[in-house]
Amino acid sequence: MAHRPARRSGLLGTCAVAMVAVALAGCGGDEQLPGSEQQTSSPTSPTSPSPPTSPSPPTSPSPPTTSSPERTTTAPSSPDNDVEQQTRKPQANPGLCASGDVKLSLGPASGAAGTIWRPVRFTNVSGASCEIHGFPGVSYVAGDDGHQVGAAAYREGSKGDPVMLAAGETAYAAVGFTQVGNYDPKDCQPTQVRGLRVYPPQETNSKFLSYQRSGCANENLRSHHLRVRTIEPGKGPA
Repeated sequence: MAHRPARRSGLLGTCAVAMVAVALAGCGGDEQLPGSEQQTSSPTSPTSPSPPTSPSPPTSPSPPTTSSPERTTTAPSSPDNDVEQQTRKPQANPGLCASGDVKLSLGPASGAAGTIWRPVRFTNVSGASCEIHGFPGVSYVAGDDGHQVGAAAYREGSKGDPVMLAAGETAYAAVGFTQVGNYDPKDCQPTQVRGLRVYPPQETNSKFLSYQRSGCANENLRSHHLRVRTIEPGKGPA
């Protein structure tokens, strides 16, 4: 009699275990429970190709903007006026005697043995007054081409005052000619010359003055075979 109650309780425990098992089996099914957030994937539809994009019309360039600062002009290219616009400066004194304004001549010789001095005279033949001031450029020339012989005349003394020449008036510059016999021939290199190339002061165009003699062709002589002094009024020694 004492063993029956124990058997009943065992049966009850077995039934309870069975019911829990059934409940757990029901939870493992595929049915979606209310309130769950499970997402169902839908089949992917094929993507249709995008329509081709038509090219945009070309953009017309914007007109260049023009600024209006001070107007600048470029001089045309020429031998005297190149692309960099070399401006020819006006003559510092437009009243100076130019090469075409004067006639040259040689006055009589004077001086001691070894060096003679002769006045190179500048006579104004322009018909108007002009000014002459400073040292003329003087050098020996030879040959038909008038090439220079030796060094140009050395400027001796100081620059004098300006000389105003009225039409027909004369000024002069004393030029000293050293005799070639004063030099060793190997050092001098004696050469027969035709005359002198003379540049009036502050001029770039020369004039020829005939004067045949011998000069030294060596440009590096230890002394000066030609010397010139500043322009002075008058004709010089007679």
